Amino acid sequence: MKTLHTYLIRQVLGTLVMTVGVCTFFILVASVLKEVLGLLVSQQVSLWLVGKAILLLIPYVLVFALPMGMLTAALLVFGRLSADNEITALRASGISLISLVTPVLLLSCCLSGVSAIINMQIAPYCRVVYKNMLKDFGWAKSTAFIPEKTYIKDFPDAIVYVSRVDGSYLEDVLIYELKKEKIESYVRADSGQVVFSQTNNLVYVQLTNVFRVFFMEDRRLPQTVYLGDAEFVYTNTVTRRLESRQDLSNMTFVELRRELRELERRMSAPLTIAPPRAAENKPRPERTKVRGVDLTLPVKVQMHRQVAFSFACIGFTLVGIPLGIRAHRRETTFGIALALILVLVYYSFFILGLSLETRPELAPHLILWLPNFLFQVIGGAMLWRANRGR
Repeated sequence: MKTLHTYLIRQVLGTLVMTVGVCTFFILVASVLKEVLGLLVSQQVSLWLVGKAILLLIPYVLVFALPMGMLTAALLVFGRLSADNEITALRASGISLISLVTPVLLLSCCLSGVSAIINMQIAPYCRVVYKNMLKDFGWAKSTAFIPEKTYIKDFPDAIVYVSRVDGSYLEDVLIYELKKEKIESYVRADSGQVVFSQTNNLVYVQLTNVFRVFFMEDRRLPQTVYLGDAEFVYTNTVTRRLESRQDLSNMTFVELRRELRELERRMSAPLTIAPPRAAENKPRPERTKVRGVDLTLPVKVQMHRQVAFSFACIGFTLVGIPLGIRAHRRETTFGIALALILVLVYYSFFILGLSLETRPELAPHLILWLPNFLFQVIGGAMLWRANRGR
């Protein structure tokens, strides 16, 4: 049995290393060369700096390559064993499928632990160092001083959050207005645009379809006022500090927890009375609704993403083993195609959850756990049926 397990692990590891290497290469080519190839050809940067950039991106790429490599290895190895009737011979010898695949399942658990360390600490840190290096050498051209998906606390008496930034164009804008470090009201807009004024050193944020919600101590529900199009003015002295702010997606798990505690402290502070202004009492259109806003939700989504994504290797292995046995194929192309389909299905849940990070009523942080639940439950059931010869 020990010889059989050693043979099986050696086959899985060989395919795993090959698949991870190929995936890592193509992702790195797409990520690095598009930013540094022109500078490298014009001899503005050295090969050593390009190599350093590639090394910094490897942990970030491994987070995606390891689960796909484990899935492909399970499909190819067990598909080949099934096509050669080796699975049938092992069952005839009295060896159950569960005992046969136990080392592979343990390997997937170890890889999930490695993925957790990379995803929660190493990859975000290396990503930040990589982006800072791009800025230092002029590789990355920032089109806006406001980073995406980041709570910007450098504006006076305000916290700004933007889901998407495209040049000076903003989407899904949240502005929390503070008074003595307490949330007085918040403004939500579907879109907006940033305009700089060099003469008076101000930043104009022009928003469309704007709602302002006031928190009133004498009412159980906040008061909502529709503003239509509105403009907010901030000082431009914070631009330098904003350029160094980190995105939530590039924070380590420890940094995200620190950010979460800070936001919870702000939200737990007593609310102050903020009477609405007369000019803001405009009629609200019936077709527009104000959605609930949770200041801490984007941080929670990123924390759940890092943890949930670490279990991908286990779910992919549980699904890949019975699918490989039932496929009865030796072809590498078929295994890779099936792996790509499963990977797309798995990652689509993460894309959906991240896109809904400002929608608390849809529980986006729980959506991130759905692919793990589905893959592990379905894979476990398929493995149990395969073990019984069904």
